[in-house]
Amino acid sequence: MSDATQDDRPAIVIVSGEHSEHLADEFGRYARDYEIVTAVSADEAMAATMRIVRRSGAIAMFVAESRLPDMPVLVGISMLRSAVPTARRLVVAEWSNFLADGPALRPGLAKGTFDAFLLMPRGQRDEEFHTAVCELLSEWGATVPVPLVDSVQIVSDHSGGLTLAIRDYLDRVGAPNRLYPPDSDLGREIVAAYAGEPSFPLVRAFSREEVLAPSTVREVAASIYGRPADIDLETVVDVVIVGGGPAGLATAVYGASEGLSTVLIEAEAIGGQAGTSSMIRNYLGFPRGISGGKLAQRARSQALRFGTRFFTGWPVTAMQVGGPGEPHVVCTDGGNVRARSVVIATGVDYRRIGIAAIDAMVGRGVNYGAAMTAAREMEDQPVFVVGGGNSAGQAAVHLARFASSVTILIRRADLSSTMSQYLIGEIEHNPRITVRGNATVVAGGGEDQLEWLEIEDLLTGERTRSAARGLFLLLGAEPRCEWLTAQVARDERGFVRTGREVPMESWIDNCPPEALATTVPGIFAVGDIRSGSMKRVASAAGEGASVVPLVHAHLAAAGDQIAI
Repeated sequence: MSDATQDDRPAIVIVSGEHSEHLADEFGRYARDYEIVTAVSADEAMAATMRIVRRSGAIAMFVAESRLPDMPVLVGISMLRSAVPTARRLVVAEWSNFLADGPALRPGLAKGTFDAFLLMPRGQRDEEFHTAVCELLSEWGATVPVPLVDSVQIVSDHSGGLTLAIRDYLDRVGAPNRLYPPDSDLGREIVAAYAGEPSFPLVRAFSREEVLAPSTVREVAASIYGRPADIDLETVVDVVIVGGGPAGLATAVYGASEGLSTVLIEAEAIGGQAGTSSMIRNYLGFPRGISGGKLAQRARSQALRFGTRFFTGWPVTAMQVGGPGEPHVVCTDGGNVRARSVVIATGVDYRRIGIAAIDAMVGRGVNYGAAMTAAREMEDQPVFVVGGGNSAGQAAVHLARFASSVTILIRRADLSSTMSQYLIGEIEHNPRITVRGNATVVAGGGEDQLEWLEIEDLLTGERTRSAARGLFLLLGAEPRCEWLTAQVARDERGFVRTGREVPMESWIDNCPPEALATTVPGIFAVGDIRSGSMKRVASAAGEGASVVPLVHAHLAAAGDQIAI
């Protein structure tokens, strides 16, 4: 067994009875950045793991052969997982064992016992194998350690709500960032560079000389990505997309790739609710799963390649419907955009819990949504997740890597009617997660941070108090389109009506609009904001792609009527 006594690199722990040397050789390409530790049994790997943990070292990945000499691999990998829940877990099979071992191991893959099952490389440059390894290490690096290299530096004397919101935004847009205390060397340098009396947080992005003292996340977004007013006011674009979730991103990719001048405006970070998901395992084409943030970043890069212009951190405040020969105008506090067509893809927001004492602690242990940055601050603490949908399940699984315990609270008896089965299985198999049905939060409090929650049993009315360091609220869906003109019809819940959902009095010649068209020509709706949508990432992306031919048809019918 190899195990250095002290190493600042995160470790990759390899356990194999017969092929440890071969696997260590294969992982040699990572030795510059990772400490490669080998063991010939699960017990030996556990001993090495505990030595690393005791010296406060990090473990990025466990690699276990499908057949171990001292215990079944599922038992061994679960044991290692209990010691370091944040590490990624890879099971590899020697070629002669792959087909025989697969059927017994794949249920463990579905339940999240390990992250990938791969063939052991037989020769040099097995890039299919190493692509999987790099993807897993990338996901670990994006969610667990503090980045070694940062592009955005934040100086703050506390981790308050605004500081947390800025870091969460930066994490979601893929901008490596670190938090520095004011009395650190870099903190003093940034404070000295600020023109005026400093107020925290201070932000310096991409080594620019300018230091910001933002009062909103929007100011940070504008400093990085600009303002909609940067577009020439006389320009009329083919399509403006309002919302940067999966539906809006798909529209941006397909629209721009087909030659439409495309602008996307997003109120927060690109990705929408899906962008906060720690791991989406049932999205087509990603057998090992992909985080919502990574999926959004890839889609944004793809759309940028085709020419889409992005403006994030700018909520749309109003829309002016264009008359005959006039474009629609989408208004923001950062400027207006004139467009021949508009695609509404604003998605939905999490419903507020309605308890003043809890809402007052947002950013101090209470979070709406998954709040990926806050998860790292929950290490060894009791955490509660309220919600029974897939987003809540994904948040719970991610939080379980850090928290001492995660309790999912739902008003229903169980998760069977609201969550995908693969997630239910993963939750049931995770010893740190408990599901508590017929329960709701009724109160909470603490001094400077959340310290306790009061929970009511909906069947008996009994109330109990539980220690809590974190509360993550993922409470259903409320539409995000209060800025819309009344000319765009909405249902009784506020979702946008399209196609046959449009009131019959708005039909033309007794025919409903196209499936994704609204009551206003040239204005379309896709994704979760649309009345009757499926509220799934794949269906939202499909609608985003499907709306582009309708936009083309509208532009062709309008011809040269709209003045440029």
